[in-house]
Amino acid sequence: MTLGDFSAWNLQNLFIRVMTAAFLGGIIGLDRGIKHRGAGTKTITVVCLGATLVMLTEQYIQINFPGLANMTRMASQVISGVGFIGVGTIIISRHRVRGLTTAATLWASACVGLAVGIGFVEGGVLITAVMLVSLHILPFVERFVARHSRYCNVFIDLEDSKYLHSILKSLKGAGIIVDSVETGEGRIPGTGVSVHMVLYIKRASGRTEVYDILVNTPQVLSIDFL
Repeated sequence: MTLGDFSAWNLQNLFIRVMTAAFLGGIIGLDRGIKHRGAGTKTITVVCLGATLVMLTEQYIQINFPGLANMTRMASQVISGVGFIGVGTIIISRHRVRGLTTAATLWASACVGLAVGIGFVEGGVLITAVMLVSLHILPFVERFVARHSRYCNVFIDLEDSKYLHSILKSLKGAGIIVDSVETGEGRIPGTGVSVHMVLYIKRASGRTEVYDILVNTPQVLSIDFL
């Protein structure tokens, strides 16, 4: 795909690069904003424009101060620096991690800005298009696969860890394979234990069996399927 040569240093190309960065960042941000995610139109547009400015500055230094510019140094700082912003959007709550996609989108929008800023407009446009398609299509693919998966994640809260052995024994007796088990502190510090189990269920009705086994165990305080 060839939209033209935007790498030359002139006012027209500078204007095209900045406007393209604002447009692409705005589209990515709008897609996140309408879903009420952590980073919306303003945040992602500013990140994309900032990354574009970094590359424009690099090219300016290279042209006006030959030998002083390092075209990869400042770009690498942007890519690593945006990661710190992304960390602030990640939230862990009730055994679920939220904000990873928003963090990844912020990082990707910075990369789009770097590409557009150096004149690689085609790459920025292509990645933006593929990224937006992926953000809309992949959730449907994930839900389809999850519905037909034999694996399930189960989180339970127990009164004491000593009851875990009997629960695992009951699950194995029902033909359910325990793939992994992780334990941690209960939701109320000092009381009980939280258990995360990844189970492989051979039969379609296996989830019901798992639920029945757990709900009929008096020491299980709560059950959460993911």
